[in-house]
Amino acid sequence: MNRRIVAVAASATGLALTLAGCGSGSGKDAKSADEPYRVLVTGGLSAQGALADNSATSVLSAKAGAKVVNASGGILGHKVEVTVVDDASDPTTAVTKLREAINSGKKPDLFLDSGPSTVTAAVLPILKQSNILSMNIGPTADSSNPSAFPLNFDLAPSPTDYVKGFIPHLKEKGYKKVGIIHGSSSYGETFNTEVTKAFTGAGIKVVKSEEYDVAALDMTPQLQSVRAAGPDALIMDGYGAPVGYLLKSMKKLGWKIPIVANTSVSATGLISTPPPTGVLGTDQVKNLVMQVHKSTKHDSGDAAVNKAVAAMKSLGRIRSTLILANNYDALTLVAAAAEKTGSLGDPKALAKALEDKSVQAKAKTTMMNGYHFTATSHSPNSDAGAFLFVEPSEIKDGQFQ
Repeated sequence: MNRRIVAVAASATGLALTLAGCGSGSGKDAKSADEPYRVLVTGGLSAQGALADNSATSVLSAKAGAKVVNASGGILGHKVEVTVVDDASDPTTAVTKLREAINSGKKPDLFLDSGPSTVTAAVLPILKQSNILSMNIGPTADSSNPSAFPLNFDLAPSPTDYVKGFIPHLKEKGYKKVGIIHGSSSYGETFNTEVTKAFTGAGIKVVKSEEYDVAALDMTPQLQSVRAAGPDALIMDGYGAPVGYLLKSMKKLGWKIPIVANTSVSATGLISTPPPTGVLGTDQVKNLVMQVHKSTKHDSGDAAVNKAVAAMKSLGRIRSTLILANNYDALTLVAAAAEKTGSLGDPKALAKALEDKSVQAKAKTTMMNGYHFTATSHSPNSDAGAFLFVEPSEIKDGQFQ
């Protein structure tokens, strides 16, 4: 699952760049004074189960960020206008809705999606052809490649980014040998490749890696194979029902090794739900810790994130974890880029500005502690400090407690 809008904490300082006093720019790329900055957000609001909840949180985060930006004067004096479209998490529907918006006479200035990556892959060529700035939370193999899509920026970290967070945790715990269990999904396979490479480079030995069929109901044979190699800890990848079957298989084996899981596991609802529908509070998760974004764990002292949560709650219920709320950071990035360029009318100029370290620093984003786009990579390029490992707990307002 790839499965990571405005930094409210910056409202007193960083958002000064969005106030009308900054002007509306000048020259051929300037927008007229009364023209809004149009944002199109798509999401699978009518999809089934977790996809609908994830999309609802993604859309809610975009709307909340726009509300805060507008309360501070908009971007270069232009009001942000958000249009939400239900794409049912279906690539064909997303393409149809995007084309309709482009041909409506009110072409979007910025496109935000809510995943999955299949939607991102479908819309990116159209966005490129139509010269539309875009940001997404469902990265693909080439979505962060400026040579392929110069106007697109990934807001969700890549598997490479996530892996960076594992190494400090494993070393802190003294784990020198690890085993890996991962799904047969494209994400699971990529995750396995990235962690194996990173761990080897960091001096952590991968003694065994096993792949399970995501349609399987029992992973006991694969887990037995990993256990036989004698690891100090088990690295786990999984999302949805397979997580439950993995944990049941662990219990069946009586294997009580420490489990260090990825963000796909932490985004699985049964982990944060007590019995009978979940496993929270049971022996199955006693040895489990999971990777999350720093903003996804509640911290009463983090004023920026807490204010962002309040902004989202003012518009609706937060239905999934804040790992799906990276769209909240989008407009604060655009606002910082617009201050650099002095205009909102040229998406290519805005994209180039987003590669500037000083622009990224001025943005003061909330859901991630910084986006480090470069001229060769439009991935967040997050550092290890962007992530935490937490024990399973209830989720309240999108955060582990």
